[in-house]
Amino acid sequence: MQTTLIKSANESNQEQAIAVILLAFATDPLTRWIYPDPQQYLRYFPEVVRLFGGNAFEHGTGYYIDGFSGVALWLPPNVHPREEETKTLLQQTVPEENQKDVFAVLEQMGSCHPTEPHWFLPMIGVDPGHQGKGYGSMLMQHALIPCDRENKLAYLETSNPRNVRLYKRHGFELLETIQIGSSPTVFPMLRRPRPL
Repeated sequence: MQTTLIKSANESNQEQAIAVILLAFATDPLTRWIYPDPQQYLRYFPEVVRLFGGNAFEHGTGYYIDGFSGVALWLPPNVHPREEETKTLLQQTVPEENQKDVFAVLEQMGSCHPTEPHWFLPMIGVDPGHQGKGYGSMLMQHALIPCDRENKLAYLETSNPRNVRLYKRHGFELLETIQIGSSPTVFPMLRRPRPL
């Protein structure tokens, strides 16, 4: 049986990791609601990934599997997305008529984050050509080990209803649902650490 390797992504290979996220999120309901135009999505979303999840590359908590078939960007406790820069980018790139609802959804998502130090998963995705092989689950299991070892909460948000069941299998619980204006439903989820 072949072993599937999970490695840490860093600044030297972050472009490969971002490319995987770009492919994986091409049908993500929230992302494509923010950038429904394909050209805008391809132009601006890579920078959203850098700002929202890119700190994982600096901390060695971005992971890839099987030669970049899948990627997970985790932010360790007390490491946060570059929120102000992300906000500025969205103000510059999201059509003005959509900004009120977009920022209302993002604000509500922010209010769901735990107040105590926690691991945050801004983005996880598998290249569509490699989906269905269990890579997402393997990446999740790999990253939850430090959460349990450190006795820390893990938090994520998804707008893909199919992912809710997957995350529940890994111990996440649904906190609430967020839906504003024409937005898709967003599902904030929290996982309590498990004893090792």
